[in-house]
Amino acid sequence: MGIFSSIKNAIFGKAKAAPAPEAAPQPEAVAAQPAPQPVPEQPQEVDIEAVLVELDASDDRDLNWRTSIVDLMKLVGLESSLAERKELAQELGYTGALDGSAEMNIWLHKRVMQELAANGGKVPASMLD
Repeated sequence: MGIFSSIKNAIFGKAKAAPAPEAAPQPEAVAAQPAPQPVPEQPQEVDIEAVLVELDASDDRDLNWRTSIVDLMKLVGLESSLAERKELAQELGYTGALDGSAEMNIWLHKRVMQELAANGGKVPASMLD
């Protein structure tokens, strides 16, 4: 599993961990009725910002996750070292110098947000461009 998958799973997993409403108890089934067919589950769009805001609210650190890839990785519980960011950059196709520069980090943050959006996440436009 790659670094991006770890970021995605941390965010999407928090969204899925929200308690689902319980179904009302069903009366005893009558033998003449066929069993209901399962309906394929439609993927739910995950509000990325809402999940991250909730994570940030329970975190004591002052993290700038809206623009910083380092802080975003910290917020979701991942190592944010240069080695990890280099691996993420390679995974996402970054072609610049893998030196931890502001250019690389800004690109990484935007690319992660674009990938989250492409995988069913609702990401504010301000985090995409």
